[in-house]
Amino acid sequence: MAAALLATACGGSGRAGTASEQTMYVTIAPLAEIVGGITGDDFTLEVLVPAGASPETFEPTPKQFMALNESKAVFAIGLIDFETALTARMADASKVVDLSRGIATETGCCSHHAHGAHHAHGVDPHVWTSPRQLKIMARNAYEAIHAMYPDSAKYTSAFEKLEERLNALDTECAAACAASERKCFVVFHPALTYFARDYGMEQIAIEHEGKEPTARRLGQIIEKARRAGVRHVFYQAQFPKSTVEVVAGDIGAECTTFDPLAADLTENIRRITRLIVE
Repeated sequence: MAAALLATACGGSGRAGTASEQTMYVTIAPLAEIVGGITGDDFTLEVLVPAGASPETFEPTPKQFMALNESKAVFAIGLIDFETALTARMADASKVVDLSRGIATETGCCSHHAHGAHHAHGVDPHVWTSPRQLKIMARNAYEAIHAMYPDSAKYTSAFEKLEERLNALDTECAAACAASERKCFVVFHPALTYFARDYGMEQIAIEHEGKEPTARRLGQIIEKARRAGVRHVFYQAQFPKSTVEVVAGDIGAECTTFDPLAADLTENIRRITRLIVE
């Protein structure tokens, strides 16, 4: 019995407290793999932005705000506009964990059209699409969790295993990109800026500042992609496929869907890497 009690104390499980205190939130689905990789089953992990919704146009409901205020913590990218508003409206702003802390961000426009509204900002928020940046994000998540449960050897051990997996993914992506003849890729919406930067690739985005390209720019993209032997033109399902089909057809490439908000974060990165370099 004494050994069992000691093991429980050293484990530092987050199960103590009310049901709401046993809940943690992540703003977008890919973050659940990072936070859950550290906390295991000790907390219920809820995703704030529902599947199919755009983070750029998302607004939490009053009910969601109530749940967020009652939760243990909220893990955010820290670069999406609604997250900034979220922090300002939280009763305890310290509950919001900015996972982008320490990341060198890239300027860019992440623009979406929804219900006639146009939304844009000057920082590219897609840091989670690069394993190298994921390692920074995972450490930020761990440090926040460790501050809540400083005696938890369990969370420290889980983080170390997560870090090993992310290091392996980083090495895998770097080796694949270095060995490939492909040094650029074409994507409709520029969601792989950090991946391209970290692995010596060039991202050629069809969309520019939320607008479809001119005929002249399309011609330039097609010519460059042909010379580079690009085999895939990546697009997200919520964006128009018609332009992508035209570009892919003229290049002689395939239209390939890519969802940067997919919940299976590391497998999603492996898939996109494999398709870029093949």
